[in-house]
Amino acid sequence: MARIFAYIVHKSGVADDTAVELPVAARKIYPEQPCTAIVTGWGADLDQVCESLRGTYREVWKIAKEPLAYPNAELIRKALQSVVPAGSILLVPHAHFGVDLSPGLSIRMNAAYVPDVLDIEGVEGEWLKAVRQEFGGQVSTHIRCNLSTGAVLNIRPGAFRPSEAAPATGQVVDKSAEVGALTSRRRYLETIAAETGDVDITRQTVLVSIGRGIGEQENVAIAEDLAEAMGAAVSCSRPVVDAKWMDRSRQVGSSGQTVRPKVYLACGISGSFQHLAGIKGSPFIVAINKNPKAPIFRVADVGVVDDILEFLPALASKVREESCVPGKRGGGHD
Repeated sequence: MARIFAYIVHKSGVADDTAVELPVAARKIYPEQPCTAIVTGWGADLDQVCESLRGTYREVWKIAKEPLAYPNAELIRKALQSVVPAGSILLVPHAHFGVDLSPGLSIRMNAAYVPDVLDIEGVEGEWLKAVRQEFGGQVSTHIRCNLSTGAVLNIRPGAFRPSEAAPATGQVVDKSAEVGALTSRRRYLETIAAETGDVDITRQTVLVSIGRGIGEQENVAIAEDLAEAMGAAVSCSRPVVDAKWMDRSRQVGSSGQTVRPKVYLACGISGSFQHLAGIKGSPFIVAINKNPKAPIFRVADVGVVDDILEFLPALASKVREESCVPGKRGGGHD
């Protein structure tokens, strides 16, 4: 039985939300096989991340090298190849960095590669059965992956619900000495912060987020009306920004802002991994889409199959009605 590893993405001493999701995916491959975390980096932030993972993983492998202070996929491929045993299964979050890291790593490991995994249906012999998406999320494909020489799987963030962390009993193992000198043909230059507009969506507890399904610019007012009724802010997916219907500072996703609301209303949003990568903190997701097969429904807590141009005004009216009922939370609002 192959060993299973999870590559941990982190920033400023805090592990990404996917750190607690990857072990759930691992248990769907081999339920009895413990998953080992691998964390790369440098300095006190790295130690802080490793310590935070001891309640989730039985073993945490630390690779501390100064060239890894900024995540460079070219260097991390070399580091992982040095420590991961041949034939292993490595789980990596399916976000921009994971997509940069994983294909080349699978070649170095002589292993199979499967991107954007949404579900794992188990293992039969040497074959892993999984579900992934193609054609921009329009098609869910059931695939078989040969595990005889190992595999690198990109796991869709949010696709596997995390379980509660246990007391911190895991062991941190320093693997740095097993990694030789690291050199790269590319280097880190600078980080450019995303623009912040009149409303900082990264600080909002409730977001009404609109996608291509809003139809046209005039309909943005429908979402704004609902947001006003709920005391929320309006955010959007990339097609809305590309159409210049909303400012880029309102965009949620890997090429926009990263948000951590408590409630996220996804209105007319298909649910591409680029958009979902910008939603952190496991919010309560309500998805409204007239396409019952939209990928967003796979990660939503509540799904509504309806036309948002009809549903959102009705919801806004109901919210206002409820808020004016004496004794209701928020009663007296006008």
